[in-house]
Amino acid sequence: MPTARRSRTIAAPRAQLWDVISDPHHLPRWWPRVHRVEDVSDGAFTEVMKTAKGKFVRADFELLRSDAEGTSLTWRQRVEGTPFARVLRSSETELALAAVEGGTRVTIELRQSLTGMLPRLGGFIVRRAALETLDEALNGLERISG
Repeated sequence: MPTARRSRTIAAPRAQLWDVISDPHHLPRWWPRVHRVEDVSDGAFTEVMKTAKGKFVRADFELLRSDAEGTSLTWRQRVEGTPFARVLRSSETELALAAVEGGTRVTIELRQSLTGMLPRLGGFIVRRAALETLDEALNGLERISG
């Protein structure tokens, strides 16, 4: 299972970052390739992403966990019955926040389980792409946090 993890200290209070990461409506401001978010309901939402070729792709997510202290949450992508199921068996994104001197330590971990021959042949490529996505996401959080 390819797992990618990135951490960075962002010069913003934890509560401010929690308000951003816990509200799916903010995803287009900081998560890569998210053009808009639709169908936000209790614990679920749909990302509409724009590919490099300009096509739009929809991906549905559900909230698995969110702690009451506002320090971590986990989303799961719904892949069954979607075009993503050709490549992914599962995909979870966990975000954790910790107050540190100078701001908040943000850690994002993307855990993906691949289908077919991909676990053996494509795990490295998928992990590398995931690391790039996480770097872009942290850049986005840093940019919007001032």
